[in-house]
Formats: sequence, structure tokens, C-alpha cells
Amino acid sequence: MTIDNSRRTALVGFGALVVGVAALAAGPSRAATTERIIPPGARELSELIDRLRRAPRRRDFKTVPMILQHPDFWDEEALKEIIAYRGTHKQVWDNTDIAGPWLNLMRNSINGQIFSFGHKDFLAVSATHGTAHLALFDQPMWDKYELAALAGPKFKTNTLIVPKPAPDSFTESEDPNSVFGSDGDTIPALQERGVVFLACHNAIWEVTARLIASGRNPDHASHEAMAAELTNHLIDGVVLTPGIVATIPELQQVGFHYVAS
Repeated sequence: MTIDNSRRTALVGFGALVVGVAALAAGPSRAATTERIIPPGARELSELIDRLRRAPRRRDFKTVPMILQHPDFWDEEALKEIIAYRGTHKQVWDNTDIAGPWLNLMRNSINGQIFSFGHKDFLAVSATHGTAHLALFDQPMWDKYELAALAGPKFKTNTLIVPKPAPDSFTESEDPNSVFGSDGDTIPALQERGVVFLACHNAIWEVTARLIASGRNPDHASHEAMAAELTNHLIDGVVLTPGIVATIPELQQVGFHYVAS
């Protein structure tokens, strides 16, 4: 299967990681500023972000199978870059509950690792599945398939992908109203700080099954076609894996410290 490199949907989102901050709401494009949100001198992290920005993301699927057996179906190049990360301090978060404190916990971990322990190249990776995975779909999918019904009463829309309108810089680390405080508990804010969000094909397949079972299939699509559409609507910067529970051991094998949120 040929990968269409023209559909690198991560380029815009991850371009903002290297040079600045997102400045729009839930749309697919972001306006970059000249500020950096990663620590000055974090060379390994900066280089990883740049490689991830260039790595292709295929988002033109028509159908996808239940079990992915070929790397053309996931973001192989980006995932390999994460596994090969040369930084010595790295953490993988097993995130399953969209209504839980997972974004807050990752932000606190990054703050402590960078500012308290001085690990500028600290890399946090969100191994996202369960209901937390709903946060990785864009708002059009939330609208079309009424994903709020699966997310629970706290979410009428996907508020976790809406960045704050004002840009922040690394020099504002003591400002509680910056990305270093609770305003940073969004996916775009954490992406700007170098956090990588992994998507799970198995979670997409299971969400699709629930939607079909509940009658939320307006196009009367097959399971394979609906799962493909959801995959095509992962938000910018996300790295698709063949399955989170299978990917976590790959990360642990190369030194990622496991945390269940």
C-alpha cells in the first residue's frame, strides 16, 4: 500500500511545537508565534519534535481492518522516532478516562522534571485509549457521531482540544494563567510543550462498534469504513499506533517509565 505523503496532517500541528503556540480553537490549522514552550537547550526534545513534524501521517483511509498487520495502517515512521528517542528521561502515561486528571498529571510531571530536577529533554507520551481516546477526535466527529454521549456528562463538546487564545512563553513558568498552570491542561497546550499523544487503533475499532450498536451510523457505513473515517479525523500531531496495550511494552523496553493515570 502506498502512503500518500501529501496528507501529512501532523505538519501544521507539530510545526507549532517547534516555533510557538497554537492560537486558534478546534480547527485543524494553528498560527505559530516566535515563542518557544520547550526549555532552552532541550536539543534532544527539539530535534524529536522536528522529526515528528516531518514524519508522514496517512489520513485517507477508506476502510481499515480489525487487526492491523501492516505498518501502512499506522504511523510507523513517527512511532519509530519515539521509540528511538535518545533522551534519558521519558515517561509513558496509560490514560484511559477522559474525565480524569490525566492532562493535569502530565503537566505537573513535566513541570517537576524540567524545573525541579533540571531534565530539559524530558519526554512525556500519552498512551491514550478508553474514553480518553475520544479527546483525540476532532469536533466534526463529535458532532456527527454524538461522541459526547460516550464521553459522559462533563463533555458536551471536545473542550480538551480547544487551546487558550493567548500565547505563552517559556519565561512565564511561574504564571498560573499560562500553559505551566491549569490553563495548560489541554491537548494543544501539552503538545506545544513536547508531549506526544498516541492514538490506539483498537480503541477506534471499539468506539466504532459502540456507535453502530447504538444506531449512530448516519451513513450506514460498514464497521471498516466508519473506523477509517474516525482514523482520518484524529487531531493534528497525534501518532497512530496499532494498539496502545501492545505499544506500551515497546516503550518500556527502551526505558520509558510507566505511569497509570
